[in-house]
Amino acid sequence: MAQLRKLSRPTDHRKAMLRNQVTKLLAYGRIETTHARAKETQRMAEKMITLGKRGDLHARRQVLAYIYDEDVVTKLFDEIAPKYSERNGGYTRVLKMGPRRGDGAEMAIIELL
Repeated sequence: MAQLRKLSRPTDHRKAMLRNQVTKLLAYGRIETTHARAKETQRMAEKMITLGKRGDLHARRQVLAYIYDEDVVTKLFDEIAPKYSERNGGYTRVLKMGPRRGDGAEMAIIELL
């Protein structure tokens, strides 16, 4: 089984950060972050879109348990998920940008296809 990246954060901080990044990715369509964070955000965003494709009440409640912004959940179920109805995974793309100027961290853009 694949290991989760710890991202040098305590568990509660890491989970909150990933929830926030998934929410912003679904709200805006693309975000800029470090490469390691982008890969973890990609995993969770793909799971949320897959739940959105199911479209039933149980899936909506599972997404609401992870994403707290109801407007984003509505957008996911009404606009984003139907766009990927014919696609079996691979809803996001991670593009490397190069190192960040301050600390040299590898930056990336994650976006919805």
